[in-house]
Amino acid sequence: MTELRDLTPHAAIPLEQSTRDRRQRRLLRDYLPEIVSLERMLAEAPELVKARVIERVALKDVPLPLYRVDIGSEADDVPVLLLVGGVHGLERIGAQVILAWLQSLINRLTWDREMQDLLSRIRITLLPVLNPGGMFLNQRSNPNGVDLMRNAPIEAQGTSTFLLGGQRVSRRLPWYTGTPENGMEPENRALEAVIRDLLPGRPFSVALDCHSGFGWQDQIWFPYAYRRRPMRRIASVMALKLLWEQAYPNHTYAFEPQSRHYLTHGDLWDYFYKQVNRKGEGAFIPLTLEMGSWRWIRKRPRQLLRLEGLFNPMVPHRHQRVLRSHLSFIDFLMRAAANHENWLPAEDQEPMLREAAIMHWYREQG
Repeated sequence: MTELRDLTPHAAIPLEQSTRDRRQRRLLRDYLPEIVSLERMLAEAPELVKARVIERVALKDVPLPLYRVDIGSEADDVPVLLLVGGVHGLERIGAQVILAWLQSLINRLTWDREMQDLLSRIRITLLPVLNPGGMFLNQRSNPNGVDLMRNAPIEAQGTSTFLLGGQRVSRRLPWYTGTPENGMEPENRALEAVIRDLLPGRPFSVALDCHSGFGWQDQIWFPYAYRRRPMRRIASVMALKLLWEQAYPNHTYAFEPQSRHYLTHGDLWDYFYKQVNRKGEGAFIPLTLEMGSWRWIRKRPRQLLRLEGLFNPMVPHRHQRVLRSHLSFIDFLMRAAANHENWLPAEDQEPMLREAAIMHWYREQG
C-alpha cells in the first residue's frame, strides 16, 4: 500500500516540507479523524486488502486524499459489492459505518476460513470518504459548495421539492446542483471512474451508499429519485427485498423507492444505474442507507444546538449502537452478491416479481 507513505514524513525530507507534513497530519487528526482511522487500519491490513488514493481534493494548502480500497478476487467475472460513505460532509456517521464494517472484515480475515473462501468469489470495493473536503469543513457540500448527490446530469420528471430537490440559485444555499451539464464535480468524476473500471461485464453488482438526516426509521432506498415510475430491473430489487426479509425477518428497515418521499434533480445513483444497465450487462442494484436521525434528536433534543447533531448520534452508547446495527445488512449484501445465481429471478420469474413490486410500491401512488 505505497500510497499510504506519501503522507508520512521521512528523515530525508527537508525541514520545511517535514514541518508542513506534520501540520497537515495534525489538521487531518483534528478535522478528518475518519481518514486517520482508515490509514491506520490499512497499514495493519493483510495483503489481500489493497488501497490507493484516486483523487486529492485541494483545500488551501492541505491535499485531502480520496481513498479506494479493494478486497477479494481480482477476476473480471465475479460479482461486486461497492460501499460508499461520506458523500455529505456533515453526515459523518455514514463514513463511520463503512469504516466499522471494514475493521470487522479485516479482523475476521486472520481467522475466518469461510470468509477467506467467500472473498475468492467476490470483489469488494470501498470509498469510505467520498467528500473529504466537505467533511473537513463540516458542511454538506464539497468545497465548491456543490451537493454531490444533486450533481449528476439527470433532471427530475415532475415537480421536485423546493430547494431540497436541487437548486441552482446559489452555492451558498444547501442542495446546490452545480452545472453537471458542464461536467460533474471531481469527487463524482472519481466515483464514476471507479464504476466504469469496476462494473462492466460483471454478472451482478450491488452498491450501498450510507447517509443520515431523514426520518424516524432507517430506510433502504433504491432508484429512482428523479421519477415515480419503476426502474427496469424492479423484479431483481423485489427478489433482494424478499431474500433479506426471509434471512432477517425481525429487521427494522423500510425498503422502498426514494421517489415515495420526494423527487430530486441530479441523483447520482439514478444516473449510474441508467449508465450501467443501459449496456445490458449483468444486473446492478444501487441502494442508499438513510439512517433515521430524527430518533437521535427526539432522545436528545439539545443536539439541535449543534449542526452535526442534526445528522449524527452524539451520545457515545447511541453512536456505538448505530455502528454495530448495520453490520448485518452489509454482510447480507456481501453474501447475496457472492451467491446471486441462487436468488436473482430467472426470465420466467420476472413478470410475477415485477407485478408484485408494482403492487407493493407503486400502485397506491397511481
